[in-house]
Amino acid sequence: MSTARAERLVNLVLALLSTRQFLTAERIRGIVPGYADAATDEAFSRMFERDKTELRELGIPLETGRNSVFDPIEGYRIARRDYELGEIELAPDEATAVALAARLWDSPELTGQAHGALVKLRAAGVEVDEHAAPVVEPRVHTEPAFAPLLAAVQRGQVVRFDYRRSDSPERRVRTLEPWGVVSWRARWYVVGHDRDRDAPRCFRLSRITGEVRTVGKPGVVSRPPDVNLLEFVAGTSTRQDPAPTTSARLWLAKGRAAGIRRHARVVGSLTVGDAEGDVAEVDLHYPESAADWIAGHGPDVLVLEPDVLAKAVRHRLERVLLGADA
Repeated sequence: MSTARAERLVNLVLALLSTRQFLTAERIRGIVPGYADAATDEAFSRMFERDKTELRELGIPLETGRNSVFDPIEGYRIARRDYELGEIELAPDEATAVALAARLWDSPELTGQAHGALVKLRAAGVEVDEHAAPVVEPRVHTEPAFAPLLAAVQRGQVVRFDYRRSDSPERRVRTLEPWGVVSWRARWYVVGHDRDRDAPRCFRLSRITGEVRTVGKPGVVSRPPDVNLLEFVAGTSTRQDPAPTTSARLWLAKGRAAGIRRHARVVGSLTVGDAEGDVAEVDLHYPESAADWIAGHGPDVLVLEPDVLAKAVRHRLERVLLGADA
C-alpha cells in the first residue's frame, strides 16, 4: 500500500469516527484529505469504493444509513462501540512473538492478513516490534493451489482441479465443495464434499496439478458446523497415506524448545559444552520435514541420532548463516 493511500485511509477512519451522523460520499470527498486529487467524479467513486473495501477487509465496521427519512442519499460512519478493541496487554516477549508470526508466512494472501492484525494491535496501543531478529527465522511455505482454494472457501464456491494419488501417476478431475484449508504434519490439505464420490474427502495440495478452477456462483458452499477439519485430515491421512516412523534422539537445552518437548519423551540429561539440557526421544513420520522443524529451534536443539537427520539439520543451519552473511 502506498503512503498516500495509507494516509487517506487513516484520515477517512478519523473522519467517520468523529461524527455521529452519516456522512455522504460527496461530503467525505470535501473533508477528507486525499480525495481532492481525484480528477473526475468517476475517479473519486472508484477510489472511494476501493477504500471502503480495504477498511472492511481490515475488520473496521463501516456502517451505512440515513440521518433521517427525508435524506435521499445514504451516508457512512464508524460506531466507536464497534470499532474500539477491548484492553489488550502483551508482555514484551509476547509482542515479539506476534511480530515474528506476521513475518512467518511466505504467501502474499496470509502476509496481508498478518499485517492487518498488526494494524489492529497498534490501534489498541500495543507496541509490536516487527524488527525482532531471531537466531533462526523459519518460514511457512504454501503450495500454488493454496491461494485459489482459500479464496474459494471464503467465497463459498465450488472448485475443480486435477489430482494425482500417491500410488499412481494418473491424474483425475475432482469437483469439490471446499470447507477449509488446514496444515497437518507439515503438509497442506483442502477438506470438503467431493461431488464425484458424494462424500467428505480431503486432498493434499502438493498433489493438485494445474490450475484450480471455480464452478458456479459464490455463496453455495457452507461448512457443516459439526466437522472438525484438522481431526478429519488426521484420521484420513493416517488411513490413506501411512508413513514409517523414525525414532530420533535429541539434546534439548534446559527449559527451551517447548514445541519439541510437547512431542518428545525425556530419557536423560546431558551437558553440551557449558549448557545443561535433556536427552529426549521423538517419533518422526516425515524426517525431511522434521529437519526444518528442528532447525527452526536454532541452538536450543542438537540431533544426537540418527546421523542423517543431524546432517540435514546442520545443512539447513549453514544455509541460514550463509544467507545472513550475504
